[in-house]
Amino acid sequence: MQLRQSERRKAKIKIGLQGCAGSGKTYSALLLAKGLTNNDYSKVAIIDTENGSADLYAHLGNYNVLSLTPPFTPENYIKAIEICENAGMEVIIIDSISHEWDELLDFHSKLAGNSFTNWAKVTPRQKAFVDKILQAKSHIIATMRTKQDYVLNQKDGKYIPEKVGLKSVQRDGLDYEFTLVFDIDIKHFAVSSKDRTGMFMGKPEFTLNENIGKQILQWCNSGIAETANIATPAKNESINKQEQITEHEVFNQIQYCNSVSELLKLYNQYPQYQEALKVDFENRKSFIMKLTNPKNLFTNGTHK
Repeated sequence: MQLRQSERRKAKIKIGLQGCAGSGKTYSALLLAKGLTNNDYSKVAIIDTENGSADLYAHLGNYNVLSLTPPFTPENYIKAIEICENAGMEVIIIDSISHEWDELLDFHSKLAGNSFTNWAKVTPRQKAFVDKILQAKSHIIATMRTKQDYVLNQKDGKYIPEKVGLKSVQRDGLDYEFTLVFDIDIKHFAVSSKDRTGMFMGKPEFTLNENIGKQILQWCNSGIAETANIATPAKNESINKQEQITEHEVFNQIQYCNSVSELLKLYNQYPQYQEALKVDFENRKSFIMKLTNPKNLFTNGTHK
């Protein structure tokens, strides 16, 4: 084990697209892939579990298709991803990963014995599938179907199911594993419900296209190339890294500062961006001071 300084490295993006049938998940995924490969569809592969739906958009370009047929086991998905990786695909679209979870639920329901303890036979297979996605050497775009979600609320002594929105057909919490998650509605508009890039969270709804893909690719390539051996950086190397950081990355770091001292340290660390990001530093400072001022809190601890 070796302690090292944190650094943003070049990344292979892992994107989740959630939407109901007809929302345009496959089409949106192909447009994002076009941008991620700089318009080279020959470097794109789509793992199709939707009965040939991937071929409906062949007019977009000569991308590659791998048809996956039942059973939609995690192991078959893993094999399909490996085939695409070995073929040198830069972007792998998995359309969709909901079938994998349906397959595991069906497997679990047929197991004899205690239903709770039987999950021990399911979880390792699901984990291997998720790990394969996260550790893939290619960009991954995974689509997921959504369905109406319900909760039981008590009313007049009775528990009544109430709608609480849409939920992806996959294991709970899987969306947290992705770098980016876009929710697509029936009118093909998208919003980001999970965003580690800092580029899309909180923005009004928009349509996914190749330009968004290129923007994501630029973010992926803005980091430092990973090397096999990581040594302790010399002083001049640290200065070079400081100069290489972009204004957008400093802006993202501002949003993660939770104290005025952290904010001041960041401000002094990058003097080249002090003027350009002055307003953002001030806004974050005001936000932090408001949160830490007891007068701005109710007695129950909620914000005004």
